[in-house]
Amino acid sequence: MTIADVSEVPVSRLLSLVGRRAVVTGGAQGLGKAIARRLAEAGASVLIGDLEVDLARRTAEELSRRHDVPVIATHLNVADSASVTAAADVAVASLGGLDIWVSNAGVYPNISLLEMTDEGWNEVMAVNLRGVFAGARAAARRMIAAGRGGVIINVVSTAGFRGVAPGVAAYVASKHGVRGLTRQLAIELAPHDIRVLGIAPTFCTTEGTTAALAELSARVGIDIPATLTSRLGRVGVPDDVGRVALFCASDMSIFMTGSTLLADAGETS
Repeated sequence: MTIADVSEVPVSRLLSLVGRRAVVTGGAQGLGKAIARRLAEAGASVLIGDLEVDLARRTAEELSRRHDVPVIATHLNVADSASVTAAADVAVASLGGLDIWVSNAGVYPNISLLEMTDEGWNEVMAVNLRGVFAGARAAARRMIAAGRGGVIINVVSTAGFRGVAPGVAAYVASKHGVRGLTRQLAIELAPHDIRVLGIAPTFCTTEGTTAALAELSARVGIDIPATLTSRLGRVGVPDDVGRVALFCASDMSIFMTGSTLLADAGETS
């Protein structure tokens, strides 16, 4: 298949996702919710998959009312391949197909290398790396069967480019893996008109990071949030990632695949 030349297509149409169907894993809050919101705003029908299914349903109702598009929710455990397959099937059955898959769900345990158990390591890999593989596999199978192509977006991290700090060896390893997997998926899926892109955010203020920093601040006796900034004068917010996800999902990025886009305020340059 050949990617279309969209040189004469107006920007409004390039950014439109009307008629497309998306799945966002870990979409109930934080970065996932911001991504789902921007996709819905652009006209996509969205399935939010999350372990917190009640919260996912509330988010889906909110976004559906706000943007007047179908937004639904389902329980999803990305560490369980059967759960991933079931979510993909729900998208096809309830939304009519699958055009965009966003692997956003992840875990960020802080455990020193010497204290990390095999079980702890495997849990991080199951969610952060194998979950991305399972999502891509489920999405690609359905996209290929439909013959429409599609876009797979993997939320990586700046930790996929470098080491970070003591205590996150498993996380850093998993995110390097996701970045490499993104490149390989792009090669394997290009013949099916499926593009694969990664997004690498730096720290963003979300419900999860706020709670984690509050706990860490209390433990070390330093107001860590007060010390955070960036080259652009503020820390990231979820919509900083949501807008990049919209670009990746839309035809604005139609000639891109295999890349991981840094949403990091210049941190990694």
